[in-house]
Amino acid sequence: MERKLVNVGAPHICTAAQMRTLDKNAIETTGISGIVLMENAAIACVGVLSEHFDIKNTSFAVFCGKGNNGGDGFAIARHLFNKGADVVVYLTAGSSFEGDALTNYRIIRSLGITIIELDNSEYLKGFIKSADCVIDAILGTGISGAPYGMSAYAIEAINEYADFVFSVDVPSGINSDTGDVRGCAVKADITVTFAAYKSGMFLYPAAEYMGEIILKDISIPQFIADTNGGRCFLSTWDGVKKVYPKRTENSHKGDYGKILVIGGSVGMAGAVAMSAKAALKCGAGLVTAAVPTSINNIIQEKIDEVMTIPLPEDGGRIAKNAAERLARRANVCDAVLFGPGLGRSNSLTEFTEAFLPLLTVPTVIDADGLYAISQRPSLLQNCRAEIIMTPHSSEMGYLIGKTAEDVEKDRLSIATDYASKNGITLILKGHHTIITAPDGDVTINTTGNSGMAGAGSGDILSGMITALIARDVMPYDAAVSAVYLHGKAGDFAAEKLGKDSMCAGDIISAIPQILPVEKQTKL
Repeated sequence: MERKLVNVGAPHICTAAQMRTLDKNAIETTGISGIVLMENAAIACVGVLSEHFDIKNTSFAVFCGKGNNGGDGFAIARHLFNKGADVVVYLTAGSSFEGDALTNYRIIRSLGITIIELDNSEYLKGFIKSADCVIDAILGTGISGAPYGMSAYAIEAINEYADFVFSVDVPSGINSDTGDVRGCAVKADITVTFAAYKSGMFLYPAAEYMGEIILKDISIPQFIADTNGGRCFLSTWDGVKKVYPKRTENSHKGDYGKILVIGGSVGMAGAVAMSAKAALKCGAGLVTAAVPTSINNIIQEKIDEVMTIPLPEDGGRIAKNAAERLARRANVCDAVLFGPGLGRSNSLTEFTEAFLPLLTVPTVIDADGLYAISQRPSLLQNCRAEIIMTPHSSEMGYLIGKTAEDVEKDRLSIATDYASKNGITLILKGHHTIITAPDGDVTINTTGNSGMAGAGSGDILSGMITALIARDVMPYDAAVSAVYLHGKAGDFAAEKLGKDSMCAGDIISAIPQILPVEKQTKL
């Protein structure tokens, strides 16, 4: 299946099983042996360590388990030893090894590197505090349950006493597929992972244990990764630049998309205004806001550049009898945004039920539009328009009849399943936001910060997505790009103002600073 343009060349995010397949196919297809892959991983790790430490004047405590992660640790210890470092290797699961791990264990033993087999926790504090850097090569990606025995003791002691922790592939104790942490897990300062990112790295609670994540090539060919690496990717600036639409000198406002933003209710005019402003800042040519008559003047006063359609209302919210008239206006636009500030009521749910099946243009559904759909789940099956939905965890919860906590425990599979089942593009907001296509492609976003967790931030994102769709970017590519740019604008605002002081308006103000366009010369 053809990959989405925004994901071409993007790093893969793999499950543990997919990573094992990559290794296996690299070995069988190219003849690269497992010991070579292990050696490349070790060289990559030592290269990163060399950027942070003066190797000859640094002491390293290398904690190794019994699997290939431990084998990586042995190879790292060898390279550090050969560079003049003070190295001690600690075995957390005995001294019985197999395969490539055994080969590297025999090498370090023959070199005379100090090896201590741990059989109790009594001396762990002293061992760890005597080292400048602890290297965690205990468990790797294969764990599914809680660490136990000396591995658990070592993990807990590392977290308590280590000055600096370097994890190999993944911090020991995290579930590299789900991000689950059972019992205990190493809290790393740096994690160097190989060939592909692991999905659990970007899911909570494991994301809090990763430290800085560095991806390193270990010579698995790209064609093998593209064939066997699954369909989950990390968002990238290069991908956004590829799909972001260019402007031409010989053009007019109609060339940059006509948008209809439908929302607002008494007391909630700001949401529509922010969505419309964000769409304009992302280059939309024409933006119209369809709102209840009672707030129409407010919108006109807030934004000079936005046209308005005053609609009949019921209790300060859009009335059901506006559906057919509004659908006619919507279907001559390039994209529709439905939901910001709509409010919640039975009449609004009835309006949504009458309105959405009439749409034929791509439609972004946000905020109270999502609530209306949760009251009429079959609505999505009756839609003719391409649908893009933008729930946060609470909204996702009431869409599927679960709590926000349930969603947070299984974000990736919940998002993927819902998008596939309903034939939509789904953006599950949070840190890190997950974007899923109906055909199974997934992108995990890495931009953004906690300062964006405030009123209006989601309204801005939905406006940005709608603007890119209206400018002829395919919905999935538009969603990935807008999420990345939205987070990047938030990062810009946080850097200038601080996370506590920034607000939604600051994100809008930052949009011109972060778009992948040629900067204009200041007059």
